Amino acid sequence: MRLILSALLVLTLAACASQGPTATNSLSSLPSAQNQQAVADTIRKTAAAKETINVDKTSLDSLSGPDGDLWGRIRRGFQIPDLQSDLVDMQVNWYAQRPDYVERMTGRSQKYLYHIVEELEQRHMPTELALLPFIESAYNPQALSVAKAAGMWQFVPGTGRDYNLKQNMFQDERRDVLASTSAALDYLSRLHDMFGDWDLALAAYNWGEGNVQKAIAKNEAMGLPTDYQSLRMPNETRNYVPKLQAVKNIVSNPQMYGLTLPDIPNHPYFVTVTTSRDMDVTMAAKLAGMTVEEFRSLNPSFAKPVILGATSPQILLPFDNASAFQKNLKSYSGQLSSWTTYTVSERATPAVIAQKIGVDADTLMSVNRIPAGMRLKAGSTIVVPRSDDDDEDISADVAESAMLAVEPDVPDTRKMLIRVRRAQPMSTFADRYNVSISQVKSWNRTHRDSVLPGQLIVLHVPVGRAVPAEPGPVRVETVAATSRNRGGVTKIGTHVPESRSTAHTARGGKASAPAKVTRVTEKFSAPSKTVKSVAVKPAAVSKTTKSTKSTDKKKK
Repeated sequence: MRLILSALLVLTLAACASQGPTATNSLSSLPSAQNQQAVADTIRKTAAAKETINVDKTSLDSLSGPDGDLWGRIRRGFQIPDLQSDLVDMQVNWYAQRPDYVERMTGRSQKYLYHIVEELEQRHMPTELALLPFIESAYNPQALSVAKAAGMWQFVPGTGRDYNLKQNMFQDERRDVLASTSAALDYLSRLHDMFGDWDLALAAYNWGEGNVQKAIAKNEAMGLPTDYQSLRMPNETRNYVPKLQAVKNIVSNPQMYGLTLPDIPNHPYFVTVTTSRDMDVTMAAKLAGMTVEEFRSLNPSFAKPVILGATSPQILLPFDNASAFQKNLKSYSGQLSSWTTYTVSERATPAVIAQKIGVDADTLMSVNRIPAGMRLKAGSTIVVPRSDDDDEDISADVAESAMLAVEPDVPDTRKMLIRVRRAQPMSTFADRYNVSISQVKSWNRTHRDSVLPGQLIVLHVPVGRAVPAEPGPVRVETVAATSRNRGGVTKIGTHVPESRSTAHTARGGKASAPAKVTRVTEKFSAPSKTVKSVAVKPAAVSKTTKSTKSTDKKKK
């Protein structure tokens, strides 16, 4: 097996660089998109110099920088002017009153902080930005927000794709320590080039560059200042930079606030390992002498229990564990991966698929994160146990294009439209058609417990379920026949295939999914005028007949 061990080491420690371009608040001075991208591309190419090392012949002492403590190195790299406001004081007090939280957060950062500082110095960027994940995710690379922002830099899916972070069934690079850090610094560099000011760049990172541009334009139009503290913005963004300043104040002088920071050595915490063969996460952790939890803390981007060799993965391991991984891998002769993929040919429940391929249904649902009560759509790819005689790895094409699509596991239904002639409770329809009251309310987008005269009620009845016979719908076999039934409810129609007649039946509503059609008149109890109704046999779906005569001719 081809194995490469490389440490993310910087060849030369960069000195503190001068601050970026002079701040400007005029939108007319913003650089073009092409120039912004060119700057980002240049930064990406020159950042994070790497040196291949032999972990068996190198010690951590030889990798340490001149600063024994990483916090001191961070302090010397501060470049952003301090922000002074009541909001900063409020945020500092918040952290000072929660020493346990600060301890957990800073302790978690020990694994990642050195790498981020290295990246910042290579790009000549302020080291205050190494503190930004404290604000974004409390330095948790597995964090996921309600807005679907993921990783310690909290990329939403769209922005992640804009910055080339892979998001597929097997890996989410928004959680990858190396890839997400590179993308975040690319993004921050671009924002600083756009606004010429780090406070505005940070506001744009939180709020969106377009929103900051609009806020600047509004202030310019009113002749107002356009600095960060003068713009109108949401409370979250208003507190965003003060939070970062608060963390900066604590790092600068933790004793002043009664806090203690953990000692973080000024050398790499991890090195990278890559493999060309598929390997189980549990196997990789075992070969490295780590628990699965420890392994995943450094490698949270792997979404499945198998790491795909076809994607040239970057596996992060602590220095000593990388050496153990190399030695144990050389002496291991067993199967490295116990998983492969299976493509679903037709929609089915996990239980049916599990029985078909001979695996445990609970395992199938757990590994593929299939929610209960769902079934898989045709074309879905799932991860399944690999047989003992299968030594073929998962291809790169499958890794990039595989998708999992699910839908509720409910019976196929036909849509029924009922015109109500008198007021009555929702429970009447729920009881008659064996559905729940909450379903009836949901289908009709209402919270009311009763229906009003003239109201159109939508019901979805499972195909094949018998409609109540008494009192219930009377099927009219002749198109446009006059019904003699009298009652309080008229059933207009049911779920039909997409066609002009469907739209007419539903009175301008959208055509429904393919299903059989039956147009009927339904009788409840209250006397009323004779109601005309149109009915078509289940097989007669394709055309709508204009008159009774034309229908009679067709019958003859």
